[in-house]
Amino acid sequence: MRLLVASLLTVGLLGALDHTIVSTSLATIAGDLGALGHLGWIVVGYTLASTVLLPVLGKLGDIVGPRGVFLTSLAGFLLASLACGFAQDMTTLIVARVLQGMTSAGLQLMSQTIVAHVTTPRERPRLMSIIGIAFPVAILVGPVIGGLIADYWGWPWLFWINLPFGLAALALAAFAVPPIEHAPRGRFDFAGSVCFTALLVALVLAVTWAGDGAAGAASAVCFAVAAMALAAFILVELRAAEPILSLRILRDRTIATGIALSAIVGMGLFAIVAYLPTYFQMAYRTTATVSGLVPIATVFGMLVSNLLTGFLVARSGRYRLYPIVGCALAAGGLLVMALLPLGLPLWVPMVVMGVVGVGIGSFMNVIVAVVQSAAPREDLGSVTAATNVVRQVGSTLGTAVVGGIVGAGVAALLPVGVDAGSLTPHAVHGADPALQDAVAAAYHEVFAPIFVAIAVVYAIGVAVAVLLPHGRLADHADVRERDDQRDDLSATAGRSASTGR
Repeated sequence: MRLLVASLLTVGLLGALDHTIVSTSLATIAGDLGALGHLGWIVVGYTLASTVLLPVLGKLGDIVGPRGVFLTSLAGFLLASLACGFAQDMTTLIVARVLQGMTSAGLQLMSQTIVAHVTTPRERPRLMSIIGIAFPVAILVGPVIGGLIADYWGWPWLFWINLPFGLAALALAAFAVPPIEHAPRGRFDFAGSVCFTALLVALVLAVTWAGDGAAGAASAVCFAVAAMALAAFILVELRAAEPILSLRILRDRTIATGIALSAIVGMGLFAIVAYLPTYFQMAYRTTATVSGLVPIATVFGMLVSNLLTGFLVARSGRYRLYPIVGCALAAGGLLVMALLPLGLPLWVPMVVMGVVGVGIGSFMNVIVAVVQSAAPREDLGSVTAATNVVRQVGSTLGTAVVGGIVGAGVAALLPVGVDAGSLTPHAVHGADPALQDAVAAAYHEVFAPIFVAIAVVYAIGVAVAVLLPHGRLADHADVRERDDQRDDLSATAGRSASTGR
C-alpha cells in the first residue's frame, strides 16, 4: 500500500506541477516561438482537453479496468511532454499540450479510482488526503520551479523535466498498482461521449470568449451549441445501455449532494485565488512577490486541513460535519474579506484567507471518498469522473465570470483618461499618490461585492451539506460483516430455491 500511495502521489505531482510550472514562462515561450497572440491557448488547450476527457476515461476505467487506463495515460503523458519540449512553432506546442491535457486527466482520475477499488470506504479519506496534497504543493512551488528552470535551463526543460521522474513513476506504478477485477460491460457509449465533449468544449469556449467584446458573436454561437449538445446528451444517456455518465446515480442523495459540493469548491476557490495577487498589487500596492503571500496562505490552510480531516474521517468514519463547518468557515472568511478596509497590514488578509483555505480543504477531498462510498463498484470510475468534471467546469465558469466583472468594473471606476488596458502594477506604483488612491479604491470597490458573492456561494454550500445523510464510512469490520450478511442471504436463497424444486 505504501508503494502504491508513493506511486500515485508522484504521478499526481507530475500532473499538477505541469499545469502550474508553465505559468511563469508563458511570455518567454510565446516570444521564442513568435506567436504572442496565441499565448492563452497553451493553458486553455491543456485545461479544456483534461476536462472533456474525464467522463470518457472514467467510463473506460469501469469497462477495461483502471490500471490499464492509468498506465497508458502515464506513458502518453511522457510522450506528450517530450513533444512539447521539441516544438518549433506554437501550433505544434498547442497540439502537444492538448495531448498532455488528455493524458493528465487519466492520471488524476484513475489515481482516485484505484484508491477506491483497493481500500475500504473508511481508509479512503486518509489516502485521498495524502494523494490530494499534490494540488496545493503544485500551486505553492510550481511557479518558482518554473521560473528557475526557464531562467537557467531554457523553457523546453519545463516539459522534459517530467521524463526522469515520470519514467521512475511508471516503473513503480507497473509494480505497485495491482490488477483490479472488473465486471464485463456492454458497448462503450460513443454517442454520449461525443455529445458530452461537444457540450463541454462549447461551454468553456463560450465562457472564455464572453468577456471579449470582439468575440461576442462567437460566444453566443457556442452557448447555443452547448444548449443543443446538452439536450442531445440527456436524450442519448436516457436510452443508452451503458451511459457514459449515468443519470440514475443522481437519485442517490449522497452522490447528488457530494457532486454539488464539488461544484461549489470549483466555483468558489479557483474563482477568487486566481485574482488575489492582482487585487493586492493594486489595492494594497504590494510587489508581485509579496502579493503571492495571500494565496500561499490560502493554499497552506487547505493543505493542513486536508491532511487533518482525512485522518480524522478515516479514524471515526463520520464525515457530515466537515463540509458543513468547512463551507461556513469559507463563507465567513470571505465576508470578512469584503469588510476589511484598505490600509491594513498584509498579515490580516493573509490570516483571513488562511481560514478560508482551512474551510475549503476540510472537505474538498473527503467529499470524493464519500461519493465513491455511495456508488456501486462497477460505477466508481464514472462517479469519480462526474465529481471532478463539475469541479473543473465550476472553476472555469467562476474564473471567467470573476475576470469579466473585474475587467469591466475597474474600467468603469477609473478616473477619466486612464486606460485600464495599460494599467500595470508597475505603472500604478510609479504614478502620483492621487492616481494610486483612485486605483486602489476602484479595485476595492469591485472586489468587495465579489467576496460577498462567493461567500453566498459557500453559504449555499452549508445548506447543501446539511442534506448529506447521517452515516459512517465502513471500515474493515463493517465490510466483512456486510459480506457475511450477503453470503448468508445468498445461501438462504439457494436453499429456498432447492426446496422449491
